[in-house]
Parts: sequence; C-alpha cells; structure tokens
Amino acid sequence: MSLENKMDPETLSMVLDTIEKLERDRLPLETKLEMDRTGEFPAELIRFMLGPDIALHLIFIPEAYGGLGAGATEIALISERMAKMDLAVATSFLAICLGMDPIRVSGTPEQKEKYITRIAEEGLVVAYGVTEPEAGSNVQALKTKAERVYDEQGRTKGYRLNGQKQFITNGGVAQLYTLLADTPEGPSFFVVPGGAPGLVPGNHEDKHGIRASDTCALSIEDLYVPKEDLLGEVEGQGLKQANQVFGYTRLMVATFGLGGGVAALERTVKYAKERIQFGTPLAEKQGYTHQLLVPHAVQLEAARAYIEEVARRLDTDEEDLQVEGSIAKYFSTEAGDAMANDAIQAFGGYGYMREYEVEKIKRDVKILPIYEGTSEIQRNIISMFRLRETVRSKGRFYEQMAAKLAEMAPDTGGPLLARATAIMNQVILTARRHKLTKSQYVMFLLADMITWTEVADALCRKAALYEGGQPRTPAFIKAAARLFVREATEKIHVNGTRIAWGCGQPIHELTDLIQGHDLGRGMEGNLKDMDLIAAQLVA
Repeated sequence: MSLENKMDPETLSMVLDTIEKLERDRLPLETKLEMDRTGEFPAELIRFMLGPDIALHLIFIPEAYGGLGAGATEIALISERMAKMDLAVATSFLAICLGMDPIRVSGTPEQKEKYITRIAEEGLVVAYGVTEPEAGSNVQALKTKAERVYDEQGRTKGYRLNGQKQFITNGGVAQLYTLLADTPEGPSFFVVPGGAPGLVPGNHEDKHGIRASDTCALSIEDLYVPKEDLLGEVEGQGLKQANQVFGYTRLMVATFGLGGGVAALERTVKYAKERIQFGTPLAEKQGYTHQLLVPHAVQLEAARAYIEEVARRLDTDEEDLQVEGSIAKYFSTEAGDAMANDAIQAFGGYGYMREYEVEKIKRDVKILPIYEGTSEIQRNIISMFRLRETVRSKGRFYEQMAAKLAEMAPDTGGPLLARATAIMNQVILTARRHKLTKSQYVMFLLADMITWTEVADALCRKAALYEGGQPRTPAFIKAAARLFVREATEKIHVNGTRIAWGCGQPIHELTDLIQGHDLGRGMEGNLKDMDLIAAQLVA
C-alpha cells in the first residue's frame, strides 16, 4: 500500500526541525510530567499542532487533497521522532492518520474529496472506532450493527447503528469518526461527524501510561448515517479495508516502539556518563554497559533496519505486507518496552522517581505491545502466514533467503545467519509434517524464530551496504549485526530444541540437525563486538 508520493528531503528536514522546536518550546520535561500527572488531553497543544502555523497533520495527507504527500519512509522517521518527544502526544496524532486511513484506502472519489480535504484544511481531530468491549484485537468478532433504513420506494437511504466501542483514541475529542459496523452484507466502515445524535463518548479513561492522550468508550444508540457516508458505498468491505492498512499502521506503531526505546536509551547513556560509582562512571563498568545498554542498543538498531526496509517496500507499491507489519510491530514494540524497563534499573532508585522521566517512558511504552493488535495476535499472524508460505513454496521461501545471506561477507553476520535460517526452515517443515503446528505454543515458538530471523536478515543487508549518514558508524552497524545474528541463532537453537524434544516423542530428524549445529563457534568475537558497541554508545 503506497502513500502515492514522497516528501522531498528539504521538507522532511523542516518537519523534523519543527518537532524539535515544538518539544523545546512547548513540551519541556516539567510540562510532560504535569500532563502525565493530570491525565488531561492537551487540547491547546494538539490544536496548535493542527493549526495553520505548523499543520503537522498534512504529512499524512496526499498532495491531491492539500497535504505534503509523505511516503511511508518519511512518516516512519517523523513518527519515531514524535514518539521520542512524547508518546501520549504521538498516539493522539497517529490516531488522526489511522482514522483517516479507511477514507483514503476505500472512499469513493467524492468521499475522499469531501473528507480528506476537510481534514487537511480544517485540521480535524479524527478517531478510528473499531475495537469493542468483547472483541479486542479480533476485528471479526464485531457486534456493532448497522441496519438499513429505507425510503418510501424501498431503497436504502441510510443506516441505523447500535453498539459499543472501547479504548478509542481521541474518542472524546474527535470532530470526525470512522466507525466499523456489521451491515447485512458484512462489516463496513462509516464516516460520522463528531456530536452526531446517538454517538455518545464515555468518560476519559484513567490510564497507566500515555495518560495525556484521550481514550474513552463510545456508546452508539440509534445513530443514523446517510448512505453516502458508507465508505466505498458498498457493504461488506470493512475487514478487507482494515487489512489493507494493517501493514502500514502497524509499521507506524513499530516506529513508536523504536522512538520510545531510543528516548530511554539516550537518557540512560547520559546518566551512565554522569553517575560515579566506586570512583568511576557507570559507563566504564561492563556490568552496566553490557547488561543494560548494549543488548538494547543492538535490538533497536535491528528494529530500525527492519522498519526502514518495510517502509521502502511500502513506498514501491508493494502489496500485502501485513506479515511484515506484524513482525515490525511485534519486535520493535517489545524491544522498546525492554529498553524502557531496563532504563529504570539503570537509574537505580532515581529511575523510580517521576522527575527522571524514565518511569514515565516505561509506563507510556507498555501500551505499544497491546494496542493495534497485541504481541500475541502478531505472533499468531506471523506463524500462520509464514507457515503457509513455507509449505506452499516447499521450503524455497527461506532457502532463497539463506542462499543470499550465505553470499555476504562474514563481517555482516550473513553466513552465520544463513546456516541458522536453513535449520529453522527444516524445523518449520518438520513441525508441520508431525502436526505439531496444531499447538499454539509451537506456533508461538516458530513466530519468534521467524521474527528474529527476518529482522536479522534486514540488519545484515543494511550492514553490507551502510556507509554512514545516520548517527552510527559502519563499524557499529556491522558489530550490531553480528551480535543480533548470534541472538537470532540462539533463538532458533533453543526454540528448535523445545520443539524437537519437548512436544511428545523426540523428533530425531530434528534432534540430529540441531545437535549438529555448532552454536559455540558462532559466538567467536562476541565480547569484542559488545566492547565496540559500548565504547561508541558512551563516547
């Protein structure tokens, strides 16, 4: 799913500078902490961001409707920077894009012209109303109903909606909603203006994190929607429309995991250089750097490489990247959450105090493995679709990946990952043949192997081509690739062992294969690579 255009580098730089200035002028630490304490939606700040002076929402909107026409690559960079600034604000802002996506993907030309132009010109706050109290991440368990309303000639003139929505970002403050409801022909999206009779927002939820973003339930009681506001003006297209944007929207949530993780990492590195313990800075102690900094820095670089790759593919009109969106979302949000958790540990007792911000970042980041499809839902998607692809291709899907990795220079980690990928491929095919894939536990083990492998593949390829241009040096990226390949290799070895030995009778064709895998040789140079990463982090 392409976003039609790409933003020129000068405009992208200007947008990033604008966010930098916005944080400096309007979101100093004291303001963020107060917003978090009160849990109130920062209406004035959001209105300013949508207002004519900076109009940040235009990045999401195609040029044809008055926007800046950013591609997925640019929006990923901007979303990461916004998340690094403040995840509550970023969530409120991304929800505007998410709420507009059904219109952009499936609206008629007239609907797009009417609503996207209004969003661009008026800076409307938009909400995406899909999640329900009993449905959660399962969009197909939809209970909100849309009954046809007929005119005197018996023709459909509109719909009467009834139901409940839960955990709707911007739900209490939106000026426009896209709501999913079940019509006689199946789930369908409707566009509804804020304040419409029968659309009743609930109370602002008192949340664990991202407290300044508005989240509430919606009660839908005999809400009348005219036929012309059925998106696409055809019933039953809602699930297809939702799936069309998942590859993109889940990638954007992945960037939030990256941005939140980087925010925590940067604060932790700064603290490590300033805090003196037993006569030397924490930054000089391996027990600190190699435990609390290096592993997370490596995972975040891996997340960045994968996000960059999927964004590029989206920008080249590649279709059906739902699995890639799920891998990006699952891995990056878990990586960001893990970094934020260890940031509190790294600060010691101070990390537990609000004024040092890392405990707020941790509370904010925790939502990312939950919303837009939980990590467990993503693992279901990843294992189910990649199993199907592996079986359909008779193993060629990962064979081709392994063959390309084997041709890379050893300092990228590619050849080591190639050997592990070949083993994983056999584990997938053998587990299927022995009907172990009926077990969700086994499918989750496979999902983790697949995720770490595909993310490592992206980082290896980046390491092979990277010549600079980002804050990290080429040596840093190659060391990170080697370290993460070892992590992926270990994941394949351990999870493969659990499947081969732990699911009933030992599967000897797998036990022999895994026992023949020399995991130890792959660890050569591990400490040296960690030393390099640590040295550059705290330089």
